Amino acid sequence: MPRRPPAVARVLERVTKPAREHEMFGPGDLVLVSCSGGPDSVCLLYSLWHLRRLFKIRLAVFHFDHKLRPDSAKDAAYVRRLAERLKLPFYLLTAEGQPRKGWSIEAWATLARGNAANDVRREIGGKATAEGHTLDDQAETVLLNLIRGSGLEGIAGIDPGHGEHTRLVQPLFDVERADVEAFCRALHLRPRRDPMNADRRYLRAAIRHEVIPVMERETGRGVARSIARTADLLRGDRDELYTVAVTAFHDAVDGERGNDVRIDVTKLRALPTPVATRVIRLAAYNVLSGDWAAPWSKEAIEAVLDLARGRPGRRRDLPGGLKAIREKEYVRVSRSSPSSPES
Repeated sequence: MPRRPPAVARVLERVTKPAREHEMFGPGDLVLVSCSGGPDSVCLLYSLWHLRRLFKIRLAVFHFDHKLRPDSAKDAAYVRRLAERLKLPFYLLTAEGQPRKGWSIEAWATLARGNAANDVRREIGGKATAEGHTLDDQAETVLLNLIRGSGLEGIAGIDPGHGEHTRLVQPLFDVERADVEAFCRALHLRPRRDPMNADRRYLRAAIRHEVIPVMERETGRGVARSIARTADLLRGDRDELYTVAVTAFHDAVDGERGNDVRIDVTKLRALPTPVATRVIRLAAYNVLSGDWAAPWSKEAIEAVLDLARGRPGRRRDLPGGLKAIREKEYVRVSRSSPSSPES
């Protein structure tokens, strides 16, 4: 068996160790590899192909055409050729719409691609979808969310995926972008290049090409790995807080997905604020907002908290055409005007 080039061996090692630590794959799993045709996802595809026997997994390739560039069909054709070369099943879906006015193009693209990949994964009986986010992507995400004021959930970064019930995994999350490029060169791969990744009008591109290089120049050191390590530490805190919030949610919230939700004000007010805000956010996700692209805003969450702390009979308008009313023992949130307060 020919010896692998050092650049390839380095990436495979950095994929193998975290994948085992986080239990991303199990024997017999069918893994859907999301591949844009860019360097990161091509590296992901070839890495998992090289490691498929080690992990005892089966692979399928997925590409989503966002239709954001006139030549986007060339990306799909390129990924199809890669799948054929590796003798893997290939699945292609195309965006049916465009971002709404005021939406972030990146957020829309991520949501549309993720939903499409999830549909394909379920259709083919896949265990998980693998994405090609690298350590550098993690550092950029942390800084991007810090700038946006996204709180603990945002600066905890991208979750690598963990355990049997994981449906989305990030095998490259410990691989640096320079290693991705070296991997592709060593295997004589010629990935596609998305010009949007270099367009400084997009915040992520500005962070990648302007902010991080300045940080590294001024500090005299690489910063991506230390930023990513901070995200790893914060994810542990976030997960523990989430576990506490889920327990409190089941105790304080009454309602089913798509219906009105009632939040017990006595129980909500007794919770520490970081837990109470997450209980309200869980109510939005699990009961009212299954089809929303983002959780409630900070202002909406604070509005519900304000109602819980105030007198009965007060009302507040919420995002998405929702309304909330403070009843005698509950805050009721509904899609239409709430009924009269409890007597």
